[in-house]
Amino acid sequence: MVNFELINPKTLESVPSLLSKKWDETMLLAGGTDLLDMLKERLVRPQRVVNLKSVPGLSYIKNGAGLEMGALTTIAEIAEHASVRKNFAVLAEAAESIATPQLRNMGTLGGNLCQRPRCWYFRAKDIVCIKKGGSKCYAVDGLNKYHCLFGGGPSFIVHPSDSAPALMALGASLDVLGPQGKEEIALEDFYELPLDNIRREHILQPNQFITAVRVPQPAPGTKSTYLKFREKQSLDFAIVSVAAVLQMEGKVCRKASVVLGGVAPIPWRVEAAEAELNGKQLNAEVIAKAANAAVANANPMTQNAYKIQLTKVMVRRALERLV
Repeated sequence: MVNFELINPKTLESVPSLLSKKWDETMLLAGGTDLLDMLKERLVRPQRVVNLKSVPGLSYIKNGAGLEMGALTTIAEIAEHASVRKNFAVLAEAAESIATPQLRNMGTLGGNLCQRPRCWYFRAKDIVCIKKGGSKCYAVDGLNKYHCLFGGGPSFIVHPSDSAPALMALGASLDVLGPQGKEEIALEDFYELPLDNIRREHILQPNQFITAVRVPQPAPGTKSTYLKFREKQSLDFAIVSVAAVLQMEGKVCRKASVVLGGVAPIPWRVEAAEAELNGKQLNAEVIAKAANAAVANANPMTQNAYKIQLTKVMVRRALERLV
């Protein structure tokens, strides 16, 4: 870890002016579960770290006409909150699946949405891959067992967040603060593919940051779930995950939202699967068609074709939970 200046701002409004206009010169500290790893490995060498935990009012959960959560709300608080568990089951289940109890008690919602890729080439300090300013993605000709099925090129990372697919399936939006003030961004518009933004995974500028997450109240009859497959059941990142939100009327699905995790550089909405569900009475045949549609456009790499069948099974199981 290299030396840096640590700033403890006292007001939310003062934070944008403390941030640089260039990436990695200044970095935000929230829970620190990802940033501290990157600092210790010298993957990032900021001149300044701005500690958001010194700013009051960024940790809360409100459930009225919808759900609102401060960016510094911990993952554990979300997983354990009674209203979240009752009305937004997909989010509570996603939060509960993240890492270990210790990390859930430290990690924050905003940090989980903005965490960097876990690709071993990206995380290796001596490898300058394309996401770190190099000329190639080493996964193409290297080890790509855990890399993407959709949306790859020129980098083939997968997005590591569990909360992001759940929140996207729920139609969430973000409150973002920057030098020009506050704006609201739909989560579905927040993430960018490597083809559009090779160095970052989202549309934030270096001096912008998330202050809150808003989720509309689900329509009557809505059911939701989050299903995650990982190698180490106690703490690992998703190899494949499925966030499913279905607005039901009896056995008929009026509106479906299905978002995959662990298979693309961004949380991956599968509109083809949703189309197979909308307006249909859900049964084994309809669910099987939706699962097949979810992987219809998969483009596997040399070592990850197994993810296609795994994704189909995970989509089917998630939907079966909700029937």
